[in-house]
Formats: sequence, structure tokens, C-alpha cells
Amino acid sequence: MAELPDSVSIREVGPRDGLQNEEPIPTDAKVRLLDALSRTGVRRIEAVSFVHPRAIPQMADADEVWQRAEKADGVRYSALVPNTRGAQRALAAGFTEIEVVVSASDTHNRRNVNRSTDESLDDIAELIDLLHGAGATAEVIVATSFGCPYEGDVDPRRVAAIVDRVARDGADRVAFGDTTGMGTPRRVRELVTAVRDRNAHLPVLLHFHNTRGTALANMLTAMELGVTEFDASVGGLGGCPYAPGASGNLATEEAVHMLHDMGIDTGIDLDALIAAAELAETLVGKKLPSGVLRAGPRTR
Repeated sequence: MAELPDSVSIREVGPRDGLQNEEPIPTDAKVRLLDALSRTGVRRIEAVSFVHPRAIPQMADADEVWQRAEKADGVRYSALVPNTRGAQRALAAGFTEIEVVVSASDTHNRRNVNRSTDESLDDIAELIDLLHGAGATAEVIVATSFGCPYEGDVDPRRVAAIVDRVARDGADRVAFGDTTGMGTPRRVRELVTAVRDRNAHLPVLLHFHNTRGTALANMLTAMELGVTEFDASVGGLGGCPYAPGASGNLATEEAVHMLHDMGIDTGIDLDALIAAAELAETLVGKKLPSGVLRAGPRTR
């Protein structure tokens, strides 16, 4: 086995990516979950998205949630935006770490934002300039990086070409989303290698779904390739509304349980995280996919 990192950074995406794909819950509940996660020791949290309420009603109260949340020292909070208006709202709310998304699959991109991948990349170039001008960083998330629910396989070279473009346009970092849960260790190795061969300097984060049960194996493969930043969602909340059947993000507590057992530091208190996952179950009113919640004795 290749040498593994001593530590891994996990960005908790439950408050945004997770709740965005569930039935809407009250603002008070969103604030409670965000605050609970802020107390787990997680160092990065994707807090909200600034989208039109007709498109994503679950995020209609993003401004209020963020205003009322207790911001913990040492935690970096980020927001997802779809366009210039969303970016302006995020900047006005005080965010300095902002994410924008484009799909590697043209069909998925059209279903998601009603424009082609190339058109979205043109918009993102302008957004990067806007964000940098306001002193914020821009992370470009490439959705459907490992496969598309409409087009099937996605060539890693296509994803690498998208990274070429956003790197030229000034993106500060990139993330790759396994939107359909089609990712496997082979696909992870091929994608990371293709991107690193051309843009080794650009920070990389991976976002796995566990639709087909491969998320932890994918994470291990990525770590063997030197990747140390990952998204995960408390309780396994979330999925993608534009990828039929692609439910279930990698559960944060499952990832942390595995990493700690391997001696890899995350800075996260696993018991506090499990308590947050139990809270999330209560707030959304259903059992969540996480196996750690019901798996018996806890370690570390």
C-alpha cells in the first residue's frame, strides 16, 4: 500500500448539500444542526447555498440561517452560488470562501442550470473575477466527474480539460463530485492522475456518494494518491436532485471512524459528530444511511 497521509481535512456539507436534498425543515432546525457541527472539531463547513428559492426552496432562508449561526473559531465556512446574483448575496453575507459548480456532462449541466458546460465555464470565469475583486476565493466543483446519469461514463480527459480552463481563469482550487455514485477506485485513480499530470499545483478535493457502497474505498484510493481533502455529510444526508437514484453522500462519521482507526488525524471528536448525526436524524424525521449510528461500540 502507498504511504498514507498523517492527517485529512474533511469539509462537512450536511447543512447545504445534505439538507438541500431533503424535505424543507424549519430555520431553527438548520441553525441547531449547523451549530452542533461547528462544535465537533470539523475545520470546514459548507453552510448554505445562495440560490433562487423557487429552484431550491430548502435554501430559501440561507441569509437568516447564516446570520443566526454561531461561528466557531478555527472553522472555515463556505457557501455555494450558482450565478452572479448568488455570489453577490454570499459576499454581502460575509463569506470569503465561495464555491461554484459546473457539470462535466453537458446533459447534466443543462438539467441543473439550463445551459451548456461551455456556457457555464464562461460564466464562471466572470464569477472568479468578481470574487477575487471582493477578496474572496473561488472553488470550482466539477459535478458528474466520475459518470453521468444521462450520458453514462465521463472521460477523465474531459474533466482534466475543464480543470485546464478554470485554472487559466484563476480558480483557487477544484473539487470533483461523484454525483451519480458511479465512482470506483479505478475511476478515482484515472481521474486524479489525469488532472495532476496537467495541473499538479491546484489544490484538489473529492466528494463521494455512497450510492453503490464504494465511497470509503474511493477515499482510501485517493489518499494513496496523495489527496487529503474530502467532502462528507453528517449521517449520509443528501444526494443530487438532478441525478435520479444518486442518494447518499459519504457519511462524515463513517469516514472519521475509518480514518481514526487507521491512525489518521481529522481533528474531529467522533462522539460529538455521532451526536450531531443523531440530531440530524431527529430534525429530518427519518433514519439516515450512516451505519455508524447503529453499529455498536465506538472507537477513538
